[in-house]
Amino acid sequence: MRIVIAEDLVLLRQSMARMLVADGVEVVGQVGEAGALVSAVVAERPDVVVTDVRMPPSFTDEGARAAMLIRSRFPDMGVVVLSHVIEPKVALTLAGPRVDRFAYLLKDSVLGLEEFVGVLETVHAGGTVIDERVVSFLLDTAEHRSLGALTAREQEVLSLVAQGLSNGAIARQLIVSERTVDAHIRSVWVKLGLEPNADEHRRVRAALAWLQDAQRR
Repeated sequence: MRIVIAEDLVLLRQSMARMLVADGVEVVGQVGEAGALVSAVVAERPDVVVTDVRMPPSFTDEGARAAMLIRSRFPDMGVVVLSHVIEPKVALTLAGPRVDRFAYLLKDSVLGLEEFVGVLETVHAGGTVIDERVVSFLLDTAEHRSLGALTAREQEVLSLVAQGLSNGAIARQLIVSERTVDAHIRSVWVKLGLEPNADEHRRVRAALAWLQDAQRR
């Protein structure tokens, strides 16, 4: 697995790289600002990118914007976001209409190298890892309770939404019409209490609800 690390704190960046290399991970780039991250990704085409949200020069959302660009231009590339704080809008926007090959972790929750390498491997394989505190912040309790109200077919559809599949892809996999899938998804929105704001955010919030429920089972 080949990765690029973007972290403005030199000591943290170098320590992370040394530990990962010692564990057999190939670190093909280490950068300290968002512009250099994009350049490194274009040059090296890593399997996974690890980046902070707030990076130089303004320490606001440079890292997040670079990650969004990477997810848009390189959809098969994994992105692992490490942050000191919960930033719900950033998490929702980064996840976008698909939550596959993505992780959003709080730095103080990454307790060991083995756990972190496991996250990298999960994202590399197409999976999703989102810190429980971030998910809880994004979802209200009504959504948690409503999962039990979904029919078996609606749960199946929601699980495919959580995997990042489009309505058309879900229809092909379930061998039903896209119109049927649309009806199931509208029902899921209603039962989860998701307001008709940006549709992509509803998909992400529904996917997060499914992922959190799956972790608890």
